[in-house]
Amino acid sequence: MFKREDVLLVDGYNMIGAWPELTLLKKQKLEDARDRLLDLLSDYQSYAGIIVIVVFDAFRVPGAGAEYRHQNLRVVFTRERETADECIERLVGEWTSVRRNIYVATSDMVEQHVVFGRGALRLPAPELRMEVLQSRAEIRTVIKKDIPLKRNPLGSVLTEEVQRRLEQMRRGRGEN
Repeated sequence: MFKREDVLLVDGYNMIGAWPELTLLKKQKLEDARDRLLDLLSDYQSYAGIIVIVVFDAFRVPGAGAEYRHQNLRVVFTRERETADECIERLVGEWTSVRRNIYVATSDMVEQHVVFGRGALRLPAPELRMEVLQSRAEIRTVIKKDIPLKRNPLGSVLTEEVQRRLEQMRRGRGEN
């Protein structure tokens, strides 16, 4: 579905409200639901090989907002008086490029229309959940079968000799 340069912007609280397992966690403790979402999306980012940015609405929280890394995932808490939707719209503008697609994961129909109008592609919460769950299932299957994950898609089309030479070059040993 995605290309390596693609960016997925996720409305964090929208996912928490739309994914049943996160909604249950939220009833007990919102922070646990946030952490679980970030863990799931971090794994998904590694699997899909794309950039994932999760935005949480801190509209009523005083301050300049915050940004941090959760594993390799970029997490953004909006600035004071900035909604998650406004932040996502701003990020769509910042990340737009001819070389990549920008996907916005939200089930907010108004937001979907706004970001679509700005050139981003829409990904409703249930579809992202399906993608995440499917990726987890595929990873479990590979682990159970003890099949090595192919990190290099060229590996299946290059001869062993070419692969050996490229590996030597990568290690700085020239073409022995």
